[in-house]
Amino acid sequence: MSIRERRGLIVVSADPQGVFQVAKEGHVRLPAVVRQWCGLAAGDRVFIVAEPASGRLVVHPPAKLDELITQAHDAVFGGGEHE
Repeated sequence: MSIRERRGLIVVSADPQGVFQVAKEGHVRLPAVVRQWCGLAAGDRVFIVAEPASGRLVVHPPAKLDELITQAHDAVFGGGEHE
């Protein structure tokens, strides 16, 4: 599998020639350098979205989730004082 960062997200893609592998337990272990890309510490919780048709997992770090939620709320509530 291959692992790369895209706009603050970590994208894990199926790649038979990739340098990373799924662990025996079925876990995807993110190397330290990958965690550093998005400010993750070992043990941080993340939100993972599977895209089976494309053979991808998208890892959403907490900071990115905060950003996405803020954007969604601003779109709903107009970006000012929330009611």
